[in-house]
Amino acid sequence: REWTMRTSVVFLLCISVFPGFSQGRVVREDETGFAECNVFFPGQVPPEGFTEPFHVKICQQYNKEPRFATLYSTKDKIPLYSAFKFTKPAESEEENWLVEPQIDDPENDLHEMVHEADIIGTVANLGANQALTSDYVGSGYERGLLNPSLLHEEDFQMATYTLTNAVPLSPALSKSWHRDIRKIVEQALIPHCSKKDHLYLLAGAIPSSVRVKGKVSVPESLWLAACCDAPEGWSLGLVKKVNDENSLADLTVGELEKQLLAEVHLFKGSCGKDKQYQEKREAVLQAVSQIRSGEQVETTDNQETKDSGWVRKVAGIIATPFIKLLELLIYVFVELVKFVFYFLWLVVKRVCGTVLDGLYSLWSGLVSYLKAISMVLISIPYDVGRVIVNIFLGFLQIVQDVMSLTYRILSIPVGFVLHLAAFPYHSICAIPSVLKDIATGLGGTFSLVIDATVAVLHGFYYLAAHIVKRFVPKGSSDD
Repeated sequence: REWTMRTSVVFLLCISVFPGFSQGRVVREDETGFAECNVFFPGQVPPEGFTEPFHVKICQQYNKEPRFATLYSTKDKIPLYSAFKFTKPAESEEENWLVEPQIDDPENDLHEMVHEADIIGTVANLGANQALTSDYVGSGYERGLLNPSLLHEEDFQMATYTLTNAVPLSPALSKSWHRDIRKIVEQALIPHCSKKDHLYLLAGAIPSSVRVKGKVSVPESLWLAACCDAPEGWSLGLVKKVNDENSLADLTVGELEKQLLAEVHLFKGSCGKDKQYQEKREAVLQAVSQIRSGEQVETTDNQETKDSGWVRKVAGIIATPFIKLLELLIYVFVELVKFVFYFLWLVVKRVCGTVLDGLYSLWSGLVSYLKAISMVLISIPYDVGRVIVNIFLGFLQIVQDVMSLTYRILSIPVGFVLHLAAFPYHSICAIPSVLKDIATGLGGTFSLVIDATVAVLHGFYYLAAHIVKRFVPKGSSDD
């Protein structure tokens, strides 16, 4: 119990000190575009032509703010593209992979991306519409980020480490993709866009029929589309084949769209297709060509950046000991505060625990005492009523027995007298019936004698007639 309470306190402290957690909101079909994440598209208009029912729009958020937008394919279990802006290159990165519960279970109440292990058993059909960590384990592929985390400052990195932003890539291809994209964005695209916050980037993948563990599609190629929506605007497309980690072909946005789905338009108005600033575009292509050939891109902005970089390095070398000392002091102070807080928490917990245990025991005894008294008081009228009812029922039983005995005693002479009194009546009434039966018998006997006499005479007559006919000859008609 102490461990649980300690863990709860630490968790609450973490929430209060570090309130930002990666969130991803699945956009409903009735919402326009990507909701809050429309800011990552020129004119806040997302690409058109991705209309399949298994295309899911996700607004990836961190610390309750939109960080980038993702169009995810639940059929291929990979993102089709991620839309983002360059913020600030990060010096380091920390992997912390998350999943999106609402893709598999839209009815759940989890509206933010969470660790896969935290929702196993609580989210229905987990992994039915999205890739999981288990799909990459032992497959020989890495979880390659379409939107590279190193293109963003640390505040953005947590949002990029989601499986809805990852595609299966070989370790070498994943490394070259992130290296090339970072160089191109930092050295070729940013220096040639007059308004850096108007540089819109789309990083995507084209699915293939090859699948990892029969589930997650391995892309046949990766692509990047850039749009500088500024007065001197331009747009550019880049494609890297997965079977050649060193390949990186530049092409127009229109040519890139032809390699994607039919009727696909990546940028509104093709991002200055008719009004592209050719000099800027040619400078961008030249810088991309230099990066492909391994040359160092030299621009005025880059030179200034390099000069300032040397100054920062020298200042960093000088300031490093003081920074380390300050970090040590901060660490000691934080640990001391944590120790004091934990000690005070233990004291308060002990005191409060003892007081609460005493109050709980006192309350439990009082409740038990009141309960016993209430049961006794409630049972008194019940017992009295039950005794009265039993007495009344006994009295009624006695009355019933007396009446039954009296009836049986009185029923013996009464029945005898009634039968004796009814005897003459039944005897006299039987005389006519007897006389009738005698007369019927005499009449039947007389009738029987007469019938017998007639039958005997008839028999003698028949016998005599037969003898006469037998022995007396017959005479003629004249005789």
